[in-house]
Amino acid sequence: MKKITMPSLTPELKGIEHLASAVLLCDIEGHILYMNPSAEILFGLSAKHIYKMALDEAFPHSDILKLAISQALNSDTPYREHEFLITTLKHQSYSVTCTITPIQTGSIRYILEFQQMDQQLRIAKEERMLIQQQANSELIRNLAHEIRNPLGGLRGAAQLLEHELPDVSLKEYTQVIIKEADRLQSLMDRLLVPHQKPKYEPTNIHEVLERVRSLLLAESPDEIKIQRDYDTSLPDIIGDREKLIQAVLNIARNAVQAMHEKQQQGLIIFKTRAERQIMLAKKRYRVGIKLDIIDNGPGIPAGIRDKIFYPLVSGREGGSGLGLSLAQTYVSQHQGMIECKSEPGQTTFTILLPIKDLDTKDISIHNQESQGSQGSSL
Repeated sequence: MKKITMPSLTPELKGIEHLASAVLLCDIEGHILYMNPSAEILFGLSAKHIYKMALDEAFPHSDILKLAISQALNSDTPYREHEFLITTLKHQSYSVTCTITPIQTGSIRYILEFQQMDQQLRIAKEERMLIQQQANSELIRNLAHEIRNPLGGLRGAAQLLEHELPDVSLKEYTQVIIKEADRLQSLMDRLLVPHQKPKYEPTNIHEVLERVRSLLLAESPDEIKIQRDYDTSLPDIIGDREKLIQAVLNIARNAVQAMHEKQQQGLIIFKTRAERQIMLAKKRYRVGIKLDIIDNGPGIPAGIRDKIFYPLVSGREGGSGLGLSLAQTYVSQHQGMIECKSEPGQTTFTILLPIKDLDTKDISIHNQESQGSQGSSL
């Protein structure tokens, strides 16, 4: 087997080896002549393996990158392409910003410098979700208050009218009014449930999942199968067990109901793993828990995928649209976040929760801060 010898860098390019950003050097035909260690780590590729490989082969379907390179070479000036998705030959996708710098050093014609944007985009998305959640909470709370009072008057008037009707058959209509008023009142009550502050204590995430599993199997014993893929080495988190149960239950129950409507045999997978160096609520944690709730249902309709955590948004007929909104609230109270990816046949809700090293005194302080903070029902 012929041994591949990587070319040595010229003195003016020697510093590229030590850059934190991912750097590739290419010739005029688009063949990769060099990849620095940071690029190997980012893309999960070996510099020796892709030496002299065409960019199209190493990064298939990279039309945006090719256009950016063409722009830089044609103008013979650096060009930057912001926040686009690039996919490697291993089918791994990354959100990156790329700077293309034309040079003329031997056979090297241009430099590609990549900065990974996934973390920044996640932080920005989390901030938008929190702002939207607070705005929705205030709007819904005010709306619910405005609806409750006339709703009570409407129901009372229907009851009085029912007593005055001479024909018993006419009471059918007042009963419709009363029942619909009761249904709306129940919805308003759910929107205005007094906010219970979380009670933080050491909580095992697998005990939470086992509780949800038993509830789902009791509700739909013949309709679903639940698989467990647990990392049992995960430590306890500091959280409110009941709120975490409700958050997971709301997500999983939505999946069961969607599969029931399609009359299909349902499969739900609970998967837990450790997640290293995660950023949650603008704070970096050394380690956290990644919980995936995966189902084989019909998927979330494309039109509401970006809105599923908003109150009163539901893809199911007769749904209240409160389950996922409440789940997001409960997870946010634990400084965590929820993400969702969905396509027909596989929907994955991912819950990220930080693992905190708190002693008994710290937990007591944490609970006091929770009791002193203001909150809403959503």
